[in-house]
Amino acid sequence: MTVNVGGRMQGKIGLAMFLYILACAAGCAHIAETARGVAGISTKVLEDNKGSAIRKTYPVDYARCRNTVEYVLNDKKAYIYSRDESKKMIAFYLSESDTTPAAVFFSPQQDGSTEVAVSSPSRYARELISDLIAAGFDKALQPVQESPVVDQAKQN
Repeated sequence: MTVNVGGRMQGKIGLAMFLYILACAAGCAHIAETARGVAGISTKVLEDNKGSAIRKTYPVDYARCRNTVEYVLNDKKAYIYSRDESKKMIAFYLSESDTTPAAVFFSPQQDGSTEVAVSSPSRYARELISDLIAAGFDKALQPVQESPVVDQAKQN
C-alpha cells in the first residue's frame, strides 16, 4: 500500500529536516546564545569586551572579593541577571531602568589576592562600576578604629 503525499507536504517535511540539520550543524550553544541575545540577557558582548576591561587587584581571596562586589552592586541597585561560577562572572545592568550591560570577572591570583575586571561596551559604565567597587573595597578594608576607653575612676 502506498500513500501519496502531496508536494506541499513533502516541501514542509523537507524544510523541517533542513532546519533541523542546520540547527545541529550550528551547535546548540550558538542557538542558546542567540536566544539570550534576543531576550536581552546575553553575556557574549561582555565576554568579548574583556580586552578593554578596567582591571584592579584587591588583597582578598576570591570569596570575600565576590561578596564585596555583590554588596556594592546591590547597594547601588544594579540589576544582576547572571551569576556564572564557571566563568567567575557577575553580569548586570546598571539599574532596572538603565539597561547598559556590564560584568565583573574575577581572577584569583597565586598570592591569595583577586583581580577584578569590569567589562562593558560603555566606557562610562566601566569607569563608574570600577570606581564604585574601589570605594567599596576602601570602605571594607579600612582598619577598625577602636574608640578610646575612658577610665571612670580617673575622671572622678
